[in-house]
Amino acid sequence: MNCYLLLRFMLGIPLLWPCLGATENSQTKKVKQPVRSHLRVKRGWVWNQFFVPEEMNTTSHHIGRLRSDLDNGNNSFQYKLLGAGAGSTFIIDERTGDIYAIQKLDREERSLYILRAQVIDITTGRAVEPESEFVIKVSDINDNEPKFLDEPYEAIVPEMSPEGTLVIQVTASDADDPSSGNNARLLYSLLQGQPYFSVEPTTGVIRISSKMDRELQDEYWVIIQAKDMIGQPGALSGTTSVLIKLSDVNDNKPIFKESLYRLTVSESAPTGTSIGTIMAYDNDIGENAEMDYSIEEDDSQTFDIITNHETQEGIVILKKKVDFEHQNHYGIRAKVKNHHVPEQLMKYHTEASTTFIKIQVEDVDEPPLFLLPYYVFEVFEETPQGSFVGVVSATDPDNRKSPIRYSITRSEVFNIDDNGTITTSNSLDREISAWYNLSITATEKYNIEQISSIPLYVQVLNINDHAPEFSQYYETYVCENAGSGQVIQTVSAVDRDESIEEHHFYFNLSVEDTNNSSFTIIDNQDNTAVILTNRTGFNLQEEPVFYISILIADNGIPSLTSTNTLTIHVCDCGDSGSTQTCQYQELVLSMGFKTEVIIAILICSMIIFGFIFLTLGLKQRRKQILFPEKSEDFRENIFQYDDEGGGEEDTEAFDIAELRSSTIMRERKTRKTTSAEIRSLYRQSLQVGPDSAIFRKFILEKLEEANTDPCAPPFDSLQTYAFEGTGSLAGSLSSLESAVSDQDESYDYLNELGPRFKRLACMFGSAVQSNN
Repeated sequence: MNCYLLLRFMLGIPLLWPCLGATENSQTKKVKQPVRSHLRVKRGWVWNQFFVPEEMNTTSHHIGRLRSDLDNGNNSFQYKLLGAGAGSTFIIDERTGDIYAIQKLDREERSLYILRAQVIDITTGRAVEPESEFVIKVSDINDNEPKFLDEPYEAIVPEMSPEGTLVIQVTASDADDPSSGNNARLLYSLLQGQPYFSVEPTTGVIRISSKMDRELQDEYWVIIQAKDMIGQPGALSGTTSVLIKLSDVNDNKPIFKESLYRLTVSESAPTGTSIGTIMAYDNDIGENAEMDYSIEEDDSQTFDIITNHETQEGIVILKKKVDFEHQNHYGIRAKVKNHHVPEQLMKYHTEASTTFIKIQVEDVDEPPLFLLPYYVFEVFEETPQGSFVGVVSATDPDNRKSPIRYSITRSEVFNIDDNGTITTSNSLDREISAWYNLSITATEKYNIEQISSIPLYVQVLNINDHAPEFSQYYETYVCENAGSGQVIQTVSAVDRDESIEEHHFYFNLSVEDTNNSSFTIIDNQDNTAVILTNRTGFNLQEEPVFYISILIADNGIPSLTSTNTLTIHVCDCGDSGSTQTCQYQELVLSMGFKTEVIIAILICSMIIFGFIFLTLGLKQRRKQILFPEKSEDFRENIFQYDDEGGGEEDTEAFDIAELRSSTIMRERKTRKTTSAEIRSLYRQSLQVGPDSAIFRKFILEKLEEANTDPCAPPFDSLQTYAFEGTGSLAGSLSSLESAVSDQDESYDYLNELGPRFKRLACMFGSAVQSNN
């Protein structure tokens, strides 16, 4: 290596010249070869800058020597090394000033060491010269291979891209010193990826060198190598892999793999029914594979194709209903094309793919078919029963041609036979119903489930069967002092018949009224007429009311005439000479009559409600009289049962004797309290036997009272009486809680009490006989 001396003076102006080849003992020799050093003379000793090659593997490697100009070689000076790395990376020979590296140096880790040197006189222990700073620089060697720091690399490029298209740029980095020769100068090359890709040697740019088809291969792995020292022998290298994916372009058209499809459709299928699907295939992906199906040939215009954009299928649908008897098969041609095709790729889609579809119509049993969607018939009113109205017709559209049975729903006026002939079953009156909205039902005899219905409208035509009549009821008045020719009333007429032309009525007086009437009539020729007086003066006392007959005729064919009676009241008009006074009096009389009627109705209603409340009060009072024991306390439990007896079954189901002779009886107690004795005496007073005349008399009186009471309920009832009797010790009527057996008692007297006690007499009589 070359050696240079760098002398720095106090002003810091460096001088650089080649190192002298002095001997080791000479004071001017500062560094031995091959170490380069720069020496600076500073107050009597040399300051050095050393260049040390890296990758020194020896344990102790001599770098250079520091020596003071005052050192005469008698070993009286001691050299010390200070600063970062002193003692750990570098050491100095204290006697000679030689500097050694004791560790391996790596420029990439640290390229510069700044140290300080000091010379001390051993004899005095003082510094001979002030501390001096020097630099050790580590020189570079090619010990680092290139590295790709941005791995992994991945790029996407459209398929069929032309040659030279930029794909991606890869960049490697070399940690060596770029200013030191060619250690960091890189050269790129392609190890894998020919012949489709190439790489620029100096930039690492990858380009396409040949067109590629994604449908054949959609991705490629390319290996790029980077060498330092521009590829010279001994250069280091690094590699990286690049994944290059081809994106799809629409360079493929959809194609039908099936040249013929066979589909079926039922003739009963409604429009819009899906018949089947067809499928084309496209090697492209994504939106480049989206298709549109359409009909290319269909002369019947019966079918259509829509596209399912999720599955990319073509759905054949029914656009018009089909009829097996009319046409049982169809043939259509369908085509398919891509939905998105850029202009530059139209050359791949010049001709669309097509396929042929055969569609077979399936026959089904169809309901009858009427010749018309609805029928409208006309018939004159008052036609006799069985008159002809019209004919409807329906046929079976199927090949077997089933006979048809007809019926009319919601009609009691018309009938229809198996031939579809409609006749009347009752007389028609246009004034009651001018139109009949009916429904005709046709049913196949071979299959009664096949039914069709259509509306039927029957219009009843008018005939002149109603004579005209007054349009309203007229209240007509004439004053006593009325003069001849005075108009007292204007009348009009109506006709319920319907006329083709406008109605026109003619008014005349009857023959009798024309000859003897005090009034006359004038026809106004506008369907109205006026009534005029035919004399002067009228007498309210002699003739208070006049009745005239007016004949009204219509313009129908034939013309009908009716006789209408007009009642005319003679009125004492007073000085005013107006009939309004009489009309007011009549209104007052009618209103007074209505008021009297309303008052009478209210009075009757009050009487009726009062009678009802009185009856309910009497019944309630009677109940309180008939049942006084309800308010008394007998100190016993009374159980009431609302069940009605079953008749003979009850007497057969139970043995009264056994019930009465039950062992459940009152137990006599040897010791009783005062209250208990009172209750016992009270019960004994109630136990009056049936032979007691007093009790029998009491029962008969109560029975007679109940029979003669008009307020007694008209049904069987149980009435209880609190009769203490004469204090007899006879047993009670009730067998419950009785301590005395009544087997020897006779109940024949119950037969004398009437039909109400018949069941009781039968029960007790049967019980006595069974016990005996």
